[in-house]
Amino acid sequence: MGDALIGAIDQGTSSSRFLVFAAKNAELITFHQIPIHKKTPKEDWVEFDPEELLHTVVECMEKTMYHLQEMGYDPANVKSLGISNQRETTIVWDKYTGKPLYNAIVWCDNRTVSTVDALLAKVPGKDINCLKGYCGLPVAPYFSAVKLSWLLQNVPEVRKAVDEERCLFGTVDTWLLWNLTGGRNGGLHLTDVTNASRTALMNIETLEWDPYLLRFFGVPKSILPEIRSSSEIYGYITLSHRLKGVPISSMLGDQQAALLGQMCVKRGQAKCTYGTGCFLLCNSGNKPIFSDKGLITTIGYQLGKTKRPVYAIEGSVAVAGSSIRWLEKNMGIIKSEHEIESLAASVADSGGVYFVPAFSGLYAPHWRTDARGTICGLTHYSTSAHIARATLEAVCYQTRDVLLAINSDFGQEPTSLQVDGGMAANNLLLQIQADILGIPVVRPAMCETSALGAAMAAGLAEGINVWQLDLENSASLVTETFQPSILEEDRARRYNKWHEAIKRSLGWVPSIDTPVSKPDSGRQLLSSLPGSWYIVTSVALWMISTVAASQ
Repeated sequence: MGDALIGAIDQGTSSSRFLVFAAKNAELITFHQIPIHKKTPKEDWVEFDPEELLHTVVECMEKTMYHLQEMGYDPANVKSLGISNQRETTIVWDKYTGKPLYNAIVWCDNRTVSTVDALLAKVPGKDINCLKGYCGLPVAPYFSAVKLSWLLQNVPEVRKAVDEERCLFGTVDTWLLWNLTGGRNGGLHLTDVTNASRTALMNIETLEWDPYLLRFFGVPKSILPEIRSSSEIYGYITLSHRLKGVPISSMLGDQQAALLGQMCVKRGQAKCTYGTGCFLLCNSGNKPIFSDKGLITTIGYQLGKTKRPVYAIEGSVAVAGSSIRWLEKNMGIIKSEHEIESLAASVADSGGVYFVPAFSGLYAPHWRTDARGTICGLTHYSTSAHIARATLEAVCYQTRDVLLAINSDFGQEPTSLQVDGGMAANNLLLQIQADILGIPVVRPAMCETSALGAAMAAGLAEGINVWQLDLENSASLVTETFQPSILEEDRARRYNKWHEAIKRSLGWVPSIDTPVSKPDSGRQLLSSLPGSWYIVTSVALWMISTVAASQ
């Protein structure tokens, strides 16, 4: 079998994967996937072992190539590979030993709330949008610069390595590229514009590290990677037996890769990815749009070093698929994530139950770090099925919050929404989404769009030029459509209730500089408990009431 093939690394929050696509028709040939282990050493802290990320990627590459050869394909037909990665996750390492100086701080980690407060203390009015004109982003724990600032201030090993000029910083794309192209023996210290746009250190218009932003966050330029386009030959693989010498010719943040994989290449086209979090991006063309509705401005992609960048506006939701894992691992309501659809479908609606899964605060369009998870509307009638359905509905309500903000910024409403990601396999979720939005929801037959986008960019790179599909011909995609099935009156009533639940989730974690009145002795113990106890005790009371009602 002699047709050109393209590989794609897809390193996400829950797993590492390597996939191989046919360049002529985007067919997924084979892949291998390995779950990765999240570390939560303290409340609100989320980390990965950077070496585990690397090792699982390399193992996936080797096993996929073995499968490919077993299927009768010639490994030499893999012409290049691309990287799609979880964004914002922050890694620092020693360039001489190649060893991490600290665990990777994950994008959803919330330890830096006090760091944000300290940064905003020097800003008039403590305006979280004070840097939007530079980087397109609010000052929030989500972005890499805040995590890097925390590392520099709180981890002596990192500060010492910086002072001794042996510290390197990168997001996951940079860490993988550096290691795959030689590591301490000449590894390439590069990133692309999409990942750099998520650090809050790159100027969103010049596409260069911005001196003002570096001063604001206290980050030395010497530790930063060089910024490149999303599609060009960066270097060649050395850390792989079966892929040694193959060029790496694309890097994109996973959500931007999905935007490309969904062929959202025209201004106004949008996609929503349901994974650990939920991310809605809309192509805004060759000029940035600065939102006043809580959205962020980001780079969608840049397909070549001489090509103009394509911008996007984005609404990021911190908790989507992770709320289902919470039902399984923390609460025991389901035995596996696959059970959520049948359990939620066993009831006609949520029975008035609303779940705001603000485990690490609320992201777009609210940007409230003081929010915490809240379940409202429990009664003797409530069951685990109602909570399961409310969990799916929460993902859909948050998506509507973001889509309404995008509509306002663009001044037009979409006629449909393209979706992908692991949760998009859930038919009930997508039907609920269509009902809550009031527009059709369109799912592609092949939902691995992040990996596909990385493969497309790799195959289109100058010097590779093997990708044969027309990017603007989305009609070639095979899709399934979910149509709205409820009345507008019902839709509005349910959405209004959702916002009542949002209000009740706010104010659980005051800022370090927020005056707090002295609690009376009866409330002091309760006020010292973390906000997540509210959910646990709410569910416990529901379980007790259910048992009592059955006796």
